[in-house]
Amino acid sequence: MAVVVRPTIVCMTPIRNESWILKRFLSCASMWADHIIIADQASDDGSREIALSFGKVTLVENPSSVLNESARQRVLINAARQIASPRLLVALDADEVLTANFIGSPEWDTVLRTVPGTIIQFEWINLLPDMHRCWRPGVHFAWAFMDDGSEHRGDLIHGNRLPVPATAARLLLRDICVLHYQYTDWDRMASKHRWYQCWERLNRPWRRPSDIYRQYHHMYGVRPSEYQEVRREWFTGYRDRGIDMTSTVRDGVYWWDREVLAMLEEHGAEVFRREDIWNVDWMELGHKVGRDVPGVKARDPRRMPDRLVHGWLRRTQPFANTRVGRAMDKPLRLLGW
Repeated sequence: MAVVVRPTIVCMTPIRNESWILKRFLSCASMWADHIIIADQASDDGSREIALSFGKVTLVENPSSVLNESARQRVLINAARQIASPRLLVALDADEVLTANFIGSPEWDTVLRTVPGTIIQFEWINLLPDMHRCWRPGVHFAWAFMDDGSEHRGDLIHGNRLPVPATAARLLLRDICVLHYQYTDWDRMASKHRWYQCWERLNRPWRRPSDIYRQYHHMYGVRPSEYQEVRREWFTGYRDRGIDMTSTVRDGVYWWDREVLAMLEEHGAEVFRREDIWNVDWMELGHKVGRDVPGVKARDPRRMPDRLVHGWLRRTQPFANTRVGRAMDKPLRLLGW
């Protein structure tokens, strides 16, 4: 009988200014990972120091000055592959943690026994600010891979974090999930999504404004009736080891705000007229963060029709993914939206 060798578990995580959540993430990941590879992209908020305070962490540099998720993941995967095989690669962001019920779960044993080339998919659980409720979109993402050396082919943004061979076996987990903390600070999330919209306009100018709006406002389409209670076992195993799972650091001003101010300064407000970023007083925020932008580049450039369309998109967001919602968006596209 062949002897099953336990794989080395390698957690791979990119960071840029994640001090608000990084200690929690690394405390949790240290319970299941043998090695944690952190790829830092010029953090200036103490994230590097937090990372280096954990014994399992190897800190590597993400040298890019711009967003390039494919290149970033290659940095992580190449570093992980310096560790002897067999390897289980687990790709999580700093605001994501495995549910604590991995402890003692038969599913975890199944994961560790998968053959090389297997993709492991986890359900995504979005925590709400009160930490007692969540919503579950019903999607399972490929967040782990029993490494067989396959090439990683990602995208500039929102692409695969791991190799996804076309013929790979897949293991869909039903018990162990991934908790997503992004929405526990709604202001932080909104800042990030304003930045995403501006990034899309500059890097994918062919995209329709209505499509960009729908993508980065999906959370406003979730009805309270869809919220569910957080299950106790998702936290318990961590709490038993003294890890704080429910507090939230709210900075109020986020690095994405500074990035958007830089975009406004370079490109002007008119470029982003149809992006829904104008619920912020950018001149006031510029004063606050020490980046004053000329008024003509920071003031809301929208005309009345633009404001009306944004209002329409906001009101209809709960129906965006239905047949009726898609039909309602067709006239907007004819108008250049």
